[in-house]
Amino acid sequence: MHWKLFATLAEIAGEREVDVEVEPDANLDDALAALFDRYPSLEDEITEDGKIRDHIRLLRNGEDPFVAGDGLDTDLDTDDELAAFPPVSGG
Repeated sequence: MHWKLFATLAEIAGEREVDVEVEPDANLDDALAALFDRYPSLEDEITEDGKIRDHIRLLRNGEDPFVAGDGLDTDLDTDDELAAFPPVSGG
């Protein structure tokens, strides 16, 4: 599974793109757990009390899985691209 990380999340991981291993019938929660296994320091940045922090956005193939899917229970395909965004500002 391929993750793209942005801003501070990429800085914490030390890379912007990460591949993680998940089972063929994985869901978003599984892919997130695999990301945390590889980069444990990301877990506190992305979750709080087992839930996605309000200011963090996750995308699956450019769509919000909490709007266009089943949230963390969203089933994934092996060629899906996942992304994690912290709050960003700029002008």
